[in-house]
Amino acid sequence: MHPLKKIALATATAAVLGLTPMFAQAAQEDLSTQLTQARQEGSIWTAFALNRHLSPFKIDVTVEKGTAVLKGKVENEVDRELAEQIALDTKGIDKVDNQLEVDPGVAAEPGTKARIAQRFEDATLTATVKSKLLWNSVTQALSIQVDSKDGVVTLKGQAQSAEAKELAGSLASNTDGVTEVNNLISLSASDPSAAKVQPGATNAGEVISDLWITSKVKSSLIYSRNLDGLNIKVDTKDGMVSLNGVVANYAEKQLAVEIARNIRGVRGVDADALKVITRTAG
Repeated sequence: MHPLKKIALATATAAVLGLTPMFAQAAQEDLSTQLTQARQEGSIWTAFALNRHLSPFKIDVTVEKGTAVLKGKVENEVDRELAEQIALDTKGIDKVDNQLEVDPGVAAEPGTKARIAQRFEDATLTATVKSKLLWNSVTQALSIQVDSKDGVVTLKGQAQSAEAKELAGSLASNTDGVTEVNNLISLSASDPSAAKVQPGATNAGEVISDLWITSKVKSSLIYSRNLDGLNIKVDTKDGMVSLNGVVANYAEKQLAVEIARNIRGVRGVDADALKVITRTAG
């Protein structure tokens, strides 16, 4: 079963059946594992992009339980072995399933640098959107796959309500660098009431630190295409988030509050100190 499906099953079951905090903690550990794997995938892909022997080739990387799976084509056997060794050198990777094919016809062509830059941007967008979905109190348990190509993000998987599907699309579209979102998430046939999660709610027994919340709120504000997140300071105490700084208008202030409110573990948001810039005429 795909890791995200395991998370969805664990979280939904805990919420509906009221299972023990130990079970909820296991679901939280699964979420942590997903974030770790996303970081490992990004590290391996970045190493490939920066390597002059491997950068011309499109190599897909997925990580699950310490195993990196490599797919795509390289020019020769030396490049194939090099990719495997680089993946093995990544922290936390114990094994490599090297499915790379050798094809002399995929040698570097004119325009390679531009393609590398775009692939790097797409990999960054994929990791960013995945993280935002995992941080969000509503979408963190959904079974969603994320793919990016030329700035176009495609979401696939299942959600148990139209609202959750729409929120996942909004989180992706509001990410800086995303030009378009193909929301192909399908609605699950299971009882939608089982997945009704209110923003700010957490699983039974789940403990999320103030430091974690502050970090994720800050990152989400910076990732937003419609905010200058660097001008907003974030502080969290006992799950209560305080926003301080300046924004250009009231719409930006409302967006900042909404972004913070939907991060997992947030109990409330105080934005009284977040000021709207007053523009004088003339």
